[in-house]
This record gives sequence, structure tokens and C-alpha cells, in this order.
Amino acid sequence: MYKNVYLKRGKEESLKRFHPWIFSGAIHHADEGIEEGEIVRVITADGEFIAVGHYQIGSIAVRVLSFHDEHIDISFWRASLESALQMRIAVGIADSPQNNTYRLVHGEGDNLPGLVIDCYSDTAVMQAHSVGMHVSRMDICEALVQVMGNRIKNVYYKSETTLPFKADLGQENGFIYGNTNENTAFENGLRFHVDWLKGQKTGFFVDQRENRTLLEHYSKGKRVLNMFCYTGGFSVYAMRGEAELVHSVDSSAKAIELTKKNVELNFPGDMRHEAFCEDAFKYLDANDAKYDLIVLDPPAFAKHRGALHNALKGYTRLNVKGLQRIKKGGILFTFSCSQVVTKDHFRNAVFTAAAQAGRRVRILHQLHQPADHPINIYHPEGEYLKGLVLYVE
Repeated sequence: MYKNVYLKRGKEESLKRFHPWIFSGAIHHADEGIEEGEIVRVITADGEFIAVGHYQIGSIAVRVLSFHDEHIDISFWRASLESALQMRIAVGIADSPQNNTYRLVHGEGDNLPGLVIDCYSDTAVMQAHSVGMHVSRMDICEALVQVMGNRIKNVYYKSETTLPFKADLGQENGFIYGNTNENTAFENGLRFHVDWLKGQKTGFFVDQRENRTLLEHYSKGKRVLNMFCYTGGFSVYAMRGEAELVHSVDSSAKAIELTKKNVELNFPGDMRHEAFCEDAFKYLDANDAKYDLIVLDPPAFAKHRGALHNALKGYTRLNVKGLQRIKKGGILFTFSCSQVVTKDHFRNAVFTAAAQAGRRVRILHQLHQPADHPINIYHPEGEYLKGLVLYVE
């Protein structure tokens, strides 16, 4: 039988709207002996059940798994993963012969807060962002293998850097089902090496798939600069889009090495591509009016709300550089993946940058995360990826 957590009076209102987080300030008291990661039942001040979820230490005290009074067992995980898979099949992302790279589970967006699962060919990379999901990892893995059938042969667990530091779990990354050295996967007919061993996130930024396709559409005959290139995703799509030349820039030597490998994998010996291990701002300063298509896709500038002000200054400064340096009649793809930066925040930062750069700018597209990164309608905080495509005179 699960232990109970009891809410203060009136603190169940957000749960009645199916928001999946319970903050520590909403809790009146709890049964004794609850450990972090344990599954708990949540009870209102009137003694009524309202949710079941993972208990954790921190500002978010409970991440809700269900609003039904049910047991969280292998059948629960199986049903949840089946629901996630069916949605990906329905929108044509899973089971495509041209694409075996996609996100199967996107945390709150799939009603599984604290869990991410990305699929790369026949390997699934699982990542826990809560102690509860870490504790449940083997049950989740068993359910995943059952649901995915012959789609998945390996499950790599990668949560060293995503679990709460203070939990002190001593977690090490590694295969928890199967094993493989094969790390290439298809995305829209292009091949990519995925570094799930040492790469950022699960090894590849799956969320830019559709935005890379849009960039390919605009690349023909263009001189393209891909800033913060990481694995070179935008660069490879630009090459297929018949760009005149493609330059990839990142301050990480490992990222530059991976970009070169991915370009070579798809366009062996193609001299249109060069990669540079340099600071973004210094590179832009040294290359004025050289490019007519620029991608600015930096890492998250704000990991928490307290960093929002400095993050917005950073986005403004970066976009000023991009807008100043792009050729007349150029196209700028600019992004923010910071969850605490809203669409309005980001657009205002880019608006400020355009004014400071003194360029005439028109918005061509407003971009966001793809369908395999769904937003739970009751959890608007899940909308994290923002992008604009700008025409710069």
C-alpha cells in the first residue's frame, strides 16, 4: 500500500486542472518514512484521493503519474508506452522507412514526468530526470521491450547528469538491455552518428528535425553558416539542399569532430563543407557579409527562472551579431531552447536585436518543437523550443 501525502486546503485546484506537478509549499504533511523516488498517493484537505505520483525532494515534491487511484506496475508502464508509440505512429514519425530517429517519450507531454526516451534505429536511449523514474527504470525497460517488439534491440540508460545531484545515487550510464557498437541512425533519409555515450542530451537533438527540413528548402545556392553546430544536423541538411558552401562552427572540438563525421557519412569528399572550432561571437565578428543563410541554435542560456534576465541579454547580443553580419537579403534561423524563456520573451529579444542592428527584418516562420515532443495541454511549461526565420534586408 502506498504512503500518503496530504495537501493544504485549496491546494488541489491545479490538480483538478490536471497539472502534473505538486510543489512542496502545497503539502500540509506526509506519512512518516517516505523516501525520495517512492510512489505516493496524494490526499486533499477533505480526505479525498486526487493523484498518485513520484515523491521527490525539492520545489516540485510530487510528479503526478495518474489521477486515478491505481497501482503503478509493469502494466501501467506498458499502457503508457503503448499510448506514446501509437501517437508517433498516428503522426507518421515512427515506423517510417526514411526515419528511425524520434522521441518516444517526452516527459509531461506523454504523461510520464521525469522520463525521456529517444529511439535511434534499434537502440532506445532512456533518461531519467527524477529519482522516481530512476527507481522504476528496470520495469520501464521491460515494458519498453514488450511494447516496441522488434523495433528495439538495445536500451541504453543515460542519467548520470540528469538525476538530482543531491540524491547521491552513484548512477553510471550503460546498457540495461542488449548491447551494440552500431550508432548510426536515419533522419529523413540522412544518416547520423549518434553519440549516446558522451554526447549532450541523449546524443542528438531530435527536436530540430522539421526545422532542419525547412532549412534544406532555403539552402539552394546559399552560403550557409551553422553556429553552435554540435552534431552538424543543420549542416548536413543544407548540403543536401544544394548549398553553395556550408561552414560549421562550435567551441567544442568534439562537436566539430562529430560534425565532420556526419558530413562525411552523407557527402564523402565533398569540398563544400568546412568546420571551425571557434567562439561564436569572435567568428561572427571576423566574418562580415560572408553568409546569406545563418543558423543560431545555441545551448540553453537559462536553466532556471533566476537566470532569465541574463539569458535574454545573451539572446539579444547573439542576434545583434547575426543580424549585423548576415548579407543583405539573407535568411536567419534563430532559436531558444530555454524552457523559462517564453515565445514573447524570445521575440522581444530578437526585436530588440533587430533595432540595435539597424536592419529591416521580416518574420517568415515561427518555429517550435515537433510532434514527437508533444505539449501536455494541462502543462504549458512543456513548450520549450522557440524559433524564428527572418528575412533581413
